[in-house]
Amino acid sequence: MYNERLRRACMAVTLWVCSSAASVAGAATQEDNSAASLALSQSLPIVQPAQACSSLKSLDMSDIGGKGSSITSATETSDNGVAVCAVEGALAPSIGFKVVLPLHSWTQRYLQVGCGGLCGRISLEVGAAEGCTPLDTGGFVTASTDMGHQGEESFGEDSQKRQDFAFRGVHLTALAAKKLIHAFYGRSEAYSYFNGCSDGGREALMEAQRYPNDFNGIIAGAAAMNFQTQNAMYHAWQARTNTSPDGKAVLIASRLPLIHRAVLNHCDALDGQVDGLISDPRACHFDPGTLQCKSEQKGDSPNCLTAAEVSVVRRLYEGPKDPATGQRLIAGGPQPGSELAWADVFVPQSHDDPIFSKMIAMGALQWLSFEQSPGKDFKLSDMQFDLKTFDRLRPLHAFYDATNPDLSAFAKAGGKLIIWHGWADPHISPINSIAYHEAVQRVMGKEQASTFERLYLLPGVYHCGQGEGPAKLDLLTPMLSWVEGGQAPEAILTNQTDGQNVMGHFGAPTDRPMKDAPGFKKMKDAPNLMKKPVVKDEKVIRSRPVYPYPYVAAYDGKGDPANAESYKQGKPLFNEETRPWAGSDFYSPYTFRMQ
Repeated sequence: MYNERLRRACMAVTLWVCSSAASVAGAATQEDNSAASLALSQSLPIVQPAQACSSLKSLDMSDIGGKGSSITSATETSDNGVAVCAVEGALAPSIGFKVVLPLHSWTQRYLQVGCGGLCGRISLEVGAAEGCTPLDTGGFVTASTDMGHQGEESFGEDSQKRQDFAFRGVHLTALAAKKLIHAFYGRSEAYSYFNGCSDGGREALMEAQRYPNDFNGIIAGAAAMNFQTQNAMYHAWQARTNTSPDGKAVLIASRLPLIHRAVLNHCDALDGQVDGLISDPRACHFDPGTLQCKSEQKGDSPNCLTAAEVSVVRRLYEGPKDPATGQRLIAGGPQPGSELAWADVFVPQSHDDPIFSKMIAMGALQWLSFEQSPGKDFKLSDMQFDLKTFDRLRPLHAFYDATNPDLSAFAKAGGKLIIWHGWADPHISPINSIAYHEAVQRVMGKEQASTFERLYLLPGVYHCGQGEGPAKLDLLTPMLSWVEGGQAPEAILTNQTDGQNVMGHFGAPTDRPMKDAPGFKKMKDAPNLMKKPVVKDEKVIRSRPVYPYPYVAAYDGKGDPANAESYKQGKPLFNEETRPWAGSDFYSPYTFRMQ
């Protein structure tokens, strides 16, 4: 009966409708998503090239990037088995970009991919699009950019490179790619999309806010939208907090499983199910002091923490505050349940190992965060966590940040926006995404906002993927349906595979594979929930729907807890708005700064 309903819907719309149809009953299955994705791949006719790939090398780019802009190469090659024309170029003064144009499979869609960290490289890896058939079969022209620099640490000394990184590089790459599309195929793209995570998520939101006509659909994952406070305050604080006076780390990664188990014991059941995941960490009130060693116990006990370690854990959760007023200097810190993900980010493997937080904080503080960069002599110990320093970050807020909630121009252009974030993200707190979602609703009105914006929060998922929760998902297919067929997404299917590991930022395992992780012993022999694994040689051990914020997935108490079909839309577990902080006004409409 369900398959017949699905068949009629797909025949009627000839696009993706499967996940929305399934969400009425609970959640889409993998078979539904595959059928939906296949329908989309066939919904637009394939367009063949109108000229040779090599001819694109002579295309003039000066009207986009200015004098000195050019195509540096245009070569026929193969990309994951798809025949393509790979084009590379430069937009003055130094924005590198790459555009990949299918030779025989283009379905009139353009997809631009965001760049993470401080960029400096070109990456065409697409996230949050597991099993999207139009993408996997070469239906998109894809493109990306290095955002104006090639990895040099001090690019922030150059005002033009600052601008190229902040917003210009992504926008001009969109214009260049669209010019190449028109030249190569003899027609423009029917639809254009942007998909990015981390700084790529910031770039995604920047496009919606600054350039509302560039893309029809935008997917923003774990967005570093609060760029100024994210790097200069959050990561600097996390690094300094875990550094003792002798320069060594107080808390190391081997202590994290102890903290994580205690958090789960205290909060896992808050959503009515013990499954190793916390559905909404804001409802979790865990006191690290409960783990402090008794006076007669040794400080290196595997079952308790020293007073110094407890103090560090508390400060890592809480984030920096102005010492005089107590005002919070960040929107939010890492959430309960994210502890294993702290490894290598701000908790090193050993007392002397490097951490990501220090690296990213120093790159920003020395060269990007302030109007007058202090340069390489600035040390982490020089950073002051107070309102005075926060106010020094304000001037460049409207330059780097992407927190403007006035999306009226984007909505008027028919744009659609999906924001997503892992609840266990240690790099960028999901509270930032929640705060932006709330601001959009406040400025645009909840009813209007619901016509073009969605927020999805994934329990147990780390930064842009991985983690203890189902982290594999396809947001691109529902975005295509929303843009091209007017079908707004509801429940999104997420999958977890037996090969999914809990990984640190630098790739070091911080715990065992997920099939052996705490809370999974009863599920490691769970049957494969899919006929075709998402990733070769991996089996799905758990699937679950994720509902638009603020709703959570609620187990029905009867079916297989590892199967998405055993869940329905549950009520919100937390109803309070984001707490005020020093940059709350950043989430109000503002005039963009260009220099």
